[in-house]
Amino acid sequence: MTAGPEDIEVGVPAPRLVLTERLVLAAVTPDDVDDLFALNTDPAVWWHFPSGRHVDRAQTERFVAMCETSWERDGLGYWTLRDPGSHILLGVGGCMGVRDVAWNLYYRVRPASQGQGYATELVRTARACAADADPDRPVVASLLEHNVRSRAVVERAGLTLVYRGPDRGNPDPSAVRLLFADRAVAGDVLARLVRGADVAAGPDERDTRGTPTVEA
Repeated sequence: MTAGPEDIEVGVPAPRLVLTERLVLAAVTPDDVDDLFALNTDPAVWWHFPSGRHVDRAQTERFVAMCETSWERDGLGYWTLRDPGSHILLGVGGCMGVRDVAWNLYYRVRPASQGQGYATELVRTARACAADADPDRPVVASLLEHNVRSRAVVERAGLTLVYRGPDRGNPDPSAVRLLFADRAVAGDVLARLVRGADVAAGPDERDTRGTPTVEA
């Protein structure tokens, strides 16, 4: 996928292709597998959760298929983040539908592009699109407690902590999972998110019963 500003045409259904101040956001498609596999095999983007790193192309293909399903089912999903000039992949992320329960906020930015505000720019756009697609669903962000950089991003976006507990399925038994949301979350919804019931597999390709992951 090599979308740039010159490729954005009037009539393209938003939000599959969005031009922000510094980014071209394009819905993830199978054409992105190679770039996304390269991103997800980089240990530096999985420093917080090493066992989540992709080790074979099939993992990335499943991730892409999950993204396509969300776009078809919910009218919103994850985008690739590309530089508008070079078209280089800078990262991936957005809001994915978690069945009819919530919007799963996620991003992953390549190390060379971190610390430049791209994540904040993406989160702002994703939240606006989620509000347009279905404002009744809360936007949730799940991350490991030691991932202080992602926590800073979601807190700047206005999300607040609604859950803290053990990280189910993590090889590190001491790992703690945090769940943030943009509003108060009903008890039954929170229970489903924490339990993982009816939740699609997160970008770390954990078991579909696990907590959705949303961190970078």
